[in-house]
Amino acid sequence: MNLLLAASRGAMVTDATAIFFIVLVVILFAPLLLRRLRIPHVVGLILAGILIGPFGFNVVERDRSFEIFGQVGIYYIMFLAALELDMGSMQRYARRGLAFGLLTFAVPFVVGFGVMYWAMGFGVPTSLLLSCIFASHTLVTYPIVGRYGMTRHPSVVVSVVATAIATFGALLVLAVTVGSMNPDAGWAYWLWFAVRCVLYGLFVLLVYPRVGRWFLRKYDDNVMQFIFILSLLFLSATLAQLAGLEGLLGAFLAGLVVSRLVPRTSPLMNRIEFVGNALFIPYFLIGVGMIINPRVMLSDWSVMRLALVIVAVATATKAMAAWLMNWLLREEGKHAALLMFGLTNAHAAGALAIVMIGTAPEVNLMDVTVLNGTVMLILFSCIISSFATNFGARQLALRDTSLEDNRGSYHGKCLVTYSQQANVDNMTQLAMLIRNPYIPDSLMGLAVAYDSNAATEQHLRGRRLLELAQKQAAAADIHMATMSRVATNIASGILHTMREYDCGEVVMCLADRVTGMPKSSLGTIIDNVIAGTHREVMVIRYIVPPGTVRRVVIAVPQNAQYEVGFYKWIEHVCRIGEQLDCHLEYHAHPDTLPYIQGYMQKKHGSVRTEYRPLPHWGQMLKLARSVGDGELLVVVTARPGFISYRNSFDALPIHIHRFFSHTSVMLLYPDQWGEPNESVSIFQPNGQAVTRQRSWLKRLFRK
Repeated sequence: MNLLLAASRGAMVTDATAIFFIVLVVILFAPLLLRRLRIPHVVGLILAGILIGPFGFNVVERDRSFEIFGQVGIYYIMFLAALELDMGSMQRYARRGLAFGLLTFAVPFVVGFGVMYWAMGFGVPTSLLLSCIFASHTLVTYPIVGRYGMTRHPSVVVSVVATAIATFGALLVLAVTVGSMNPDAGWAYWLWFAVRCVLYGLFVLLVYPRVGRWFLRKYDDNVMQFIFILSLLFLSATLAQLAGLEGLLGAFLAGLVVSRLVPRTSPLMNRIEFVGNALFIPYFLIGVGMIINPRVMLSDWSVMRLALVIVAVATATKAMAAWLMNWLLREEGKHAALLMFGLTNAHAAGALAIVMIGTAPEVNLMDVTVLNGTVMLILFSCIISSFATNFGARQLALRDTSLEDNRGSYHGKCLVTYSQQANVDNMTQLAMLIRNPYIPDSLMGLAVAYDSNAATEQHLRGRRLLELAQKQAAAADIHMATMSRVATNIASGILHTMREYDCGEVVMCLADRVTGMPKSSLGTIIDNVIAGTHREVMVIRYIVPPGTVRRVVIAVPQNAQYEVGFYKWIEHVCRIGEQLDCHLEYHAHPDTLPYIQGYMQKKHGSVRTEYRPLPHWGQMLKLARSVGDGELLVVVTARPGFISYRNSFDALPIHIHRFFSHTSVMLLYPDQWGEPNESVSIFQPNGQAVTRQRSWLKRLFRK
């Protein structure tokens, strides 16, 4: 580090403003220039850091900002990696992740210790620290996976889980090794260390979800929510350091716990990703490049030899662990193994943390030679990992993507009608959750004003609501088309818009009941829309913001599987469960459950789902005892005259008002009548195929 400080004194640019400008120019142009050479942007930023750093052309000084922003950047990488995981995938692949985590830790650690101790002649403490560097890794190439839409692929989920296990193991060995050098490190010291770790883990796991859910429900200001989430991130990292662990683990654990509170298509998630990918993570990568001194490799053979050994051992052992894991699975193929290797081979944050601790004066287990060898490992491992991750993710994306998946389960825009400012945010968030992301301009907002003397005022009010909704969607990087129209009848205006723009579904707000309203009525406008279209209609009432919903309970009537829109509404519900990372609990007739379960297992196996029989529709009212204010009740109903319709549906509006006033509710009227669809095969839990006609008319005429 003294060499780095000495080299930075003669930098051409030392002004903080100029340094920041140069860094922004590098962040902007380095990926563009190197993209033509097919060099990943991660490697490009590291190479750019070498060129402008003290050991390159010495353009800028590596000032305090690189340390601060770099630390924030590496925390951001770990935080985003955990934030984009869904707990369903974690639970589903927990055993594989645990197995791969143990392999990718144990193989590099054992082999690395043997090479460093017996072949290179280092002492036991130094060999242990170097083995920790080999065993740990950083998800530097994780953004590459996100660009291919592969964040939920089994190999990626297994690799992320393994990262947490391997990093925790390496940092734990580091803490034990450094702590053992303390003369006061007796049994009391280690007991207190264990107590601190347990208290820290319990605090984050128990307190964070409750505090986060309370804050996000109480405050809807976008800036406040963003600052609050970042505060949780750095509080967790700070508490982890106070407990004797590394802040990296704290950042990862915070992202894992907070992931349920931040929907993936929400404006909050978009802001978190934007700030990290645009500034903090590139700053970290450039700072890593500025530490690397390639001239030492040419002038000192001992450094070159040690660097080659470190790079060879780290790369070979990580590859060995990935291929061994893939051989144990025997189902994913060589591209999955390459992707797992690419994700777990990059050494950056953990290696830097370990080598900085090892070279500290109070520890003094590593010298400048080991430091230079480690930073060369960072450079080459990031280059190798970037190419491996890019190639593996691309091949898997090409293999796993079919025309049916790209097309989605339905066509048409999702139309959202706005009439009250208080419901704009919640209705827009729901529409962003269920929209078909594969259809361009799949979201449309509508405000209809009466054609009367006050039409101008109502028209302006509707335009303001649409501007708020459009701003909400734009914050999540989603385009929303808007229309404000005047009509003599509100319902007619909505229906005409659906026909004109081929809207596949409409989202409406469930208004409060007024005195004298019939028990079967949801309101004149909603009733007329439901009666005037056979497209899917969702009538919602949110008590809490969608991002804080913990469980979705779906009540399904008998014979729902014979309706045309059966799989369409299941797909909508699944998207809500995936985006919010919450449980889905289906309550359906025993004859209907196999169809739901077969579709879920085939299309959405990672979603955490429970299935409960509902033999009689009258038992639906008993759900009021188990559905709380932090949950969403979806009631699948039907229009009169269709095969799944029941006379008891007429009392649903008054029952929702009386028995479910404490919870968020969605009344879902699926597509009905429509055009007959072709037969589809689904699978029951026992694996037997069941073929049925989706046209209820054919089934009805058979009977």
